[in-house]
Amino acid sequence: MTNGDNAARPKLPFLAVVAFISCTLIRPSSGFVDVSGSNHAEEPNNDEHPSLPSASSQATEDEYDDDFFPPIADSDDISYFFSTYDLDGLHWALSNIFALSPRNPQNNVNKSIRRELSPKLVSRGGGDNYTTEYKLLHDLEQARYLARVLKESKPSVADYFQSTVIPIYEEVLKNIPPLEDLSRTKGLYAFTKADYESGIGNVYNKALYIETADEINPTWHTQNGGSLLNNQLDFEGIQNNWFGHGQNSPTTSTTSIPGALVVDNLLSTSALQTIRQLLLRNTHWYQTKTPLEFGKYVGSYVDDGLHDPLFLQLAKQLHESMPRIMKGHELKYMWAYKYDSEWESGIRLHADQAAVNVNLWVSLDGADLEVEGFGGGLVVFTAKPPANWDFESYNTNTEFVIDHLLRPTNFANLTIAHKPNRAVIFDSALFHQTDRYRFKKGYENGRINLTLLFGEMKMGDGDDGNAGRARVGQEL
Repeated sequence: MTNGDNAARPKLPFLAVVAFISCTLIRPSSGFVDVSGSNHAEEPNNDEHPSLPSASSQATEDEYDDDFFPPIADSDDISYFFSTYDLDGLHWALSNIFALSPRNPQNNVNKSIRRELSPKLVSRGGGDNYTTEYKLLHDLEQARYLARVLKESKPSVADYFQSTVIPIYEEVLKNIPPLEDLSRTKGLYAFTKADYESGIGNVYNKALYIETADEINPTWHTQNGGSLLNNQLDFEGIQNNWFGHGQNSPTTSTTSIPGALVVDNLLSTSALQTIRQLLLRNTHWYQTKTPLEFGKYVGSYVDDGLHDPLFLQLAKQLHESMPRIMKGHELKYMWAYKYDSEWESGIRLHADQAAVNVNLWVSLDGADLEVEGFGGGLVVFTAKPPANWDFESYNTNTEFVIDHLLRPTNFANLTIAHKPNRAVIFDSALFHQTDRYRFKKGYENGRINLTLLFGEMKMGDGDDGNAGRARVGQEL
């Protein structure tokens, strides 16, 4: 084969190579090796970290050398496994990478298999040597919640949060200056020597408690005929609506924008309850935003802890249920966000690098105060980035986007109010932003959304505002 032939071949994702060379070495017939473990005995594994067993219990230094797994999976890796619906393989890869990372508190003890945190995770707000006041308050509220709800079922775990984790968070919070004094760092606070002496390095941004869907609901695989989705939904009608030639149904509404639709009651009741519990209990909320720049919300990502098999199965079932919409679009990424109820603005104007965006609200019923003028949902504009713009151009220069793309369309948009178990499915290249919200205070009452991205972004034509208008909803 010539060099030219080699250059023309598509690059195989790194994890595809890993999966190939390891399939007969460490992947059992059950489908994957999960060295991330699960908590999950009533008694802690050791006195310091009761939740996540040591990676070395199933993986030795010889089995996992420094180069065996990459420090983070990328979208090509995720799409590679998903393209054949190899969900076991995808979970195997994601869970092994996660277990070998500093997120696993056992790796503080077993230095032989510990890695440094990926610079990508640090740069997007998931570092472990800095925080924000609102992020640490979220973690404190979650720790108090876990200490309460696990008191009967897992008393030693509950005691660990009550006696160890909560006092550390409370002590460090006392050291964080007021937000106005952190203008230079846009609200970020770097941990000090005093904070580390208090023990923050042992608990912050660690997988202190991970509960699986199998533990929460052992029959989730078979309930509702094995479907996580509402069996009453008409997915053929949903797809017709996407392409602009359908009619409203009791569960689906067309919109003024082809390529954007609203689906109520997307999930089955049991699936919604299980997902809520996963997102409330699991300590995989590692991302903080700079509050003086982006607002106050915490994030969890598929390449950094949000990889329970139920989430991967949900992606598969959505993909299978809408074959015309999803044609050629594999799962690319997934995240969940929790929003600070003390704030009222969420994610600012942006477009995502994907073809199809499924945005699902899983907040508790009754948490949204439903104040007039605070819809709490999503605003989707009719404009797309022009083809010659790059990611930084359309996601950092907000004023330019407003003046050159949105204003020429008279800010034409679709505004969807928040509602639990409501999904907005839309062309991910369309500019969108969180609508203003007001939710009840309290950890369980926060606004929570789960987002799944499929395929590659299809940007607008041309290089100016008018040419950047969307052409969506065209059937492949």
